[in-house]
Parts: sequence; C-alpha cells; structure tokens
Amino acid sequence: MTKAERWRRYWDRKSTTYDAEMGVWDRRLFGDSREWACGRAAGEVLEVAVGTGLNLPCYPAGVTLTGLDLSEGMLAIARDRAARLGRPVTFRQGSAHDLPFAEASFDTVLCTFGLCAIPDPAAAVGEMVRVLRPGGRLILVDHVTSSSRVVRGLQWLLELASVPLAGEHFRRRPLKLVEARGLPVEQRERFKLGLVERLVARRIS
Repeated sequence: MTKAERWRRYWDRKSTTYDAEMGVWDRRLFGDSREWACGRAAGEVLEVAVGTGLNLPCYPAGVTLTGLDLSEGMLAIARDRAARLGRPVTFRQGSAHDLPFAEASFDTVLCTFGLCAIPDPAAAVGEMVRVLRPGGRLILVDHVTSSSRVVRGLQWLLELASVPLAGEHFRRRPLKLVEARGLPVEQRERFKLGLVERLVARRIS
C-alpha cells in the first residue's frame, strides 16, 4: 500500500466520526473561523480538503463552488450535505499536491483545517496559488504552532503520536508558506494562545 492509499483509507474511516469531533473543536477553539473564511470568498471558489462539507452552509449565495478531497468517504457525506442544503457544488476526488485544474481557474481558493494533515503543505500551497487567477484570494485557516513556549512543548509531545498515527501536525505555520510564495497577506488574525491563525492573501500575477 502506498502512503497516499494509506491516508485515503484513514480518512475514509475517519469520515464517520469527523463531524462530531470537529464540532467539539469548533466550539472550544476555532470559534467563527468557518464563517470568517467563507464570508470572504467570491466568484468561482475552490475549497481544498472540503472534507464532509462542514463549510458549505457558510458560503455566500452567489459563489460557484468546487470542493476537492482525497477521501471518497468524506465526499459522500459532503454530497449529501450539499443536497440537503440545496446548494450546487462540483465535487472532485484528488490530491492537494496535484490539483486537477488548469492554472488560473479560480477567483478564490480556500482551505480550513486541512494543511495540518496534508503530507506536503508547501506543495499544496504552491498548487493553490497556481490555480488562482491574478488578483484572486487565498484564504487559509488552521491550528498552528502556539505563541506560548509551554504550549509548543505540549504540541511537540502530541506530534510524537499524532504524526505517525494520523499525519496530524500541530506546529505548522501556513503563513510562512504563503510568504515564501511572495503573496501579500491582506488580513491575518491569530488567537487562543496563537493556536489558531486565519489569513487572506492575494495572488498579484
């Protein structure tokens, strides 16, 4: 079994409990981050790591939405959620490392709580930038390395188990990956001891 197949099977299994687990984190840590991110999306929108579609109720009515995820188990739940909401969404199965879209295809690319588990976040951010149109927005929200030294130590301990078991990282900073790509960051917020960071960047050319 390849590493990609292993992670795909892991997330297929995880899909049955994902909503309940994320609901706890949304209430205790992430707050209104889904509304914050989706409310800033416009035009043709790609959501990378759409998961079970927890963000779908938060998008403005006027956007044209495409959702991509590695896991068909996750996508099955997302399709059902979109149908219940009456929201047209194009769903694609695929890897964030190699997005199945042409360059400059979207006005907005959004990813919430996905880069923490994507194996190569730098490659994923590069792909998100590639499919953005000039002037388009990249919107990212994730849990990141804390601004507290004590909490960072706890995150390091957690990763000893979470990374080999589930590929879950707690000390990444997507902001650094965006800055390395040369995208100006227009909005940025960090809260809960620096554990949550959300940002909006723009592709200039």
